[in-house]
Amino acid sequence: MITINKIWLTADAVWIQAEDGRQACEYFSDYPRLRHASAEQRQNFKADEYGINWPDIDEDLSYEGFFQKKERTDLYRIFISHPELNASAIARRMGISQSLFAQYISGIKKPSKARLAKIYATLHNIGEELMSIGSVA
Repeated sequence: MITINKIWLTADAVWIQAEDGRQACEYFSDYPRLRHASAEQRQNFKADEYGINWPDIDEDLSYEGFFQKKERTDLYRIFISHPELNASAIARRMGISQSLFAQYISGIKKPSKARLAKIYATLHNIGEELMSIGSVA
């Protein structure tokens, strides 16, 4: 477990400093809910021994994630390209935790082939539901 001594926000990122002196940041632009949050919403965070939570926007970042190399996965590109997609709502719809789903999107964890297929199927189903709105039968 990483012990964090300091957390601070800049105009474009959240920064942490570990007990051993290492510093790292996560850019708001990489997280749609943080990117679209107001400065007041960003300032309203809670930190515990595992990470940072923004209750107003339902966003969580783990301290370990700050120090891991990020792989820009297809899921990452989908959610960055389509900020209207709510990852938390999709995770709930699939019955998986939002934090695990966020780790899949950020590349920290890799979903199994079966889980990835289920994610894509869920996204396709949402698209089909949206396309059916206003359709004349």
